[in-house]
Amino acid sequence: MSEVRVLTTGEAAKYCGVNFRTVIRWIERGKLKAYKLPGRGDHRIQVDDFVSFMRENQIPVPEELAGTNRTILVIEDQPEMAAAIRRVLKRAGYEVEIAQDGFVAGAMLSRMNPSLITLDLKMPGIDGYQVLSYIREHEDHSHAKVLVISAETQEGLDRARAAGANDILPKPFDNEDLLTKVQGLIEA
Repeated sequence: MSEVRVLTTGEAAKYCGVNFRTVIRWIERGKLKAYKLPGRGDHRIQVDDFVSFMRENQIPVPEELAGTNRTILVIEDQPEMAAAIRRVLKRAGYEVEIAQDGFVAGAMLSRMNPSLITLDLKMPGIDGYQVLSYIREHEDHSHAKVLVISAETQEGLDRARAAGANDILPKPFDNEDLLTKVQGLIEA
């Protein structure tokens, strides 16, 4: 399990070029997620929450903070498969949420700002190709790495790679292969 990095309000203020009181106001207004230290009342901000806040507000994310996001969105319409992927990734220390279709995934993308998305191609309604196109066309999400996990034909997998998938994992897959691909994409 990885250690959760935190910032003080002063450190967050320096990254944003504002006074620390401004950061406290953001926290008090619910714009920036933080917690108070017991007894002292000082605020601490988890780096992943801070990076999400910066991206939501079009504040450039410094290089040293950008690589810390361990949030993964699993887009998979089969509940058993989604649960299996989530279980493997959570055990490895990732934060994981599931969207069971492309429409729900679109709504979750902005809220979560994941660093990695696992994507099934064969889904009812909005399929994986449409989701992949949406991710690559929207600047807010284009930074996210996409790992296609699908039982699609080789032609379909090649189509996904051409559309912007960073890597492919054919179903059925080995849990170790899933972890290796996820770690490689997140750390790249």
